[in-house]
Amino acid sequence: MPTVLRKPVTVSDQHLAERCARGRIVIIDDDSEILNAIEALLALEGYATETYSSAIDYLQVLTYNRPHFPGPSCVLCDVKMPELDGLQLQCRLAELADTPLLLMSGASGAEEAVSAFRAGVVDFLLKPIDADMLLHAIGKALLESSEQQTLHHRHAELAKRIATLTERERDIAKRVAHGQINRDIADTLHIALRTVKLHRQRALEKLGARNTADLVRIADEGNLS
Repeated sequence: MPTVLRKPVTVSDQHLAERCARGRIVIIDDDSEILNAIEALLALEGYATETYSSAIDYLQVLTYNRPHFPGPSCVLCDVKMPELDGLQLQCRLAELADTPLLLMSGASGAEEAVSAFRAGVVDFLLKPIDADMLLHAIGKALLESSEQQTLHHRHAELAKRIATLTERERDIAKRVAHGQINRDIADTLHIALRTVKLHRQRALEKLGARNTADLVRIADEGNLS
């Protein structure tokens, strides 16, 4: 699901954008006291927060793909929830988004925690949650989110560059990335060696590759085929 980003318009927007740049944390818990306490703690730390009393409510908002300011994000959800619990939410997030998930619980066993970690949860926190442990876990989740966003941006940029290649440039770039030398490419395609060199150079320029090693890396990351 492509993310729709907002731009600050008012002073209030600017303040929120600054908080989102530090990190946006979605907190889900059907216990209003816990929800409010965590929200207050994270607000004091300068984070942007969104609170929901159920995972269903959050998924509905997520489906709308509501615009938000750029920045890393994570979800902190209680395991024991009505209708849709934290582990089920984890499965749904894998389908709709790749936001890192932190789970918290006051009555979970080791087996449940192990299942969560195997499914990819960043951390599993036991209530009552120590503030320092919570902030450490959130920092880890936001770092993971930032790395994911950087990788997605990189892939999107590579896709744009690859899309600028002509069919011939793409073919030759792919062959070079697979280890073929210019003379063999010319013989295979029945074209002049200088033509291969010309298309190869143009492909390198369009892809932002300085040399063959760069081209191989870009072909691999951008799935050039």
